[in-house]
Amino acid sequence: MPLCCCRYCGCSFQPSRFRPDQAVCSQTDCQSRRRADYHREKIRCDPVYRQVVRDSQKKWRDEHPSYNKSYRDSHPEVIERNRKSQVRRDQRDRIQNLAKNNLAFDLKRSLAEVWIVGSEAKALAKNNLASGQLFIFQTDTSSRQPQPGS
Repeated sequence: MPLCCCRYCGCSFQPSRFRPDQAVCSQTDCQSRRRADYHREKIRCDPVYRQVVRDSQKKWRDEHPSYNKSYRDSHPEVIERNRKSQVRRDQRDRIQNLAKNNLAFDLKRSLAEVWIVGSEAKALAKNNLASGQLFIFQTDTSSRQPQPGS
């Protein structure tokens, strides 16, 4: 029987004689990834399976109501990471709203150029219905500390 190449780690392996179409080696990490991929795909494609998974998760959450609070209490670094991620998501959403807002400025009669500056300027480049002189600066708020009471 010919050797096969594992889909995940790339190592050569001998497929099982009972599963000649085997595409993943028997290493624990590769098998875990195979099962997770199958589960994810099954949830995506099978509405009955998706509902069973949701019901199971809800049942577990109902049986362990204080789990989330105790996890957050014992993992403050996760809270901080989530807070920073939320700030980035909020900034991205504000930029996307600005990029879609073609009616905010009536610059059609202006003869000047438009300069868009910032790390998210690529998304704003589509906002080109008018010409004019407009500077949009995105400030870096990731280093700012939250103010007390906010």
